Amino acid sequence: MLEREIERKSVKVARAAGWLVFKFSSPNHRGVPDDIFMKSGHGVRFIEFKRPGGKLTRLQEITLESIREQGIPAEVAYSVEDTKRILGIISSD
Repeated sequence: MLEREIERKSVKVARAAGWLVFKFSSPNHRGVPDDIFMKSGHGVRFIEFKRPGGKLTRLQEITLESIREQGIPAEVAYSVEDTKRILGIISSD
């Protein structure tokens, strides 16, 4: 599955579970995660999407670590199931 398909499906699942989702873009800083997820009682999560076997760039690694150092969860999802795990979404399948 392509990265954009994983992201699209993950956003759909997250929104259905009540998460507010924004595409994250920072014109002056490449390497930021793809999306920001927010939900009352669950806080904020940053997620970078990669296809299975995909690799983070060095800048993405550094940026994710910088976000984590601020005490904010920042993860990589290689599948919709990864996104569900990161967000604590329980599957009914």
